Amino acid sequence: MGILSWIIFGLIAGIIAKFIMPGRDGGGFILTVILGIIGAVVGGYISTFFGYGRVDGFNIGSFAVAVVGAIVVLLIYRLVARNN
Repeated sequence: MGILSWIIFGLIAGIIAKFIMPGRDGGGFILTVILGIIGAVVGGYISTFFGYGRVDGFNIGSFAVAVVGAIVVLLIYRLVARNN
């Protein structure tokens, strides 16, 4: 996917992850977008690592992987931010 597609996909994944895991995180909307994009990439890497296959295009499987990746990145961010 192109970079603009990843940004949009990450934005949506980040918002869904934030909805699933509400909380008071610093950074607001921009941080949610950044964590969503990173989560989409991490989710894609993890899914290919475990043999799920290629993650490409806007489909349900790619979306689920991106949301799970965004949740994982949000958890890691909260752990790191809490310890500082």
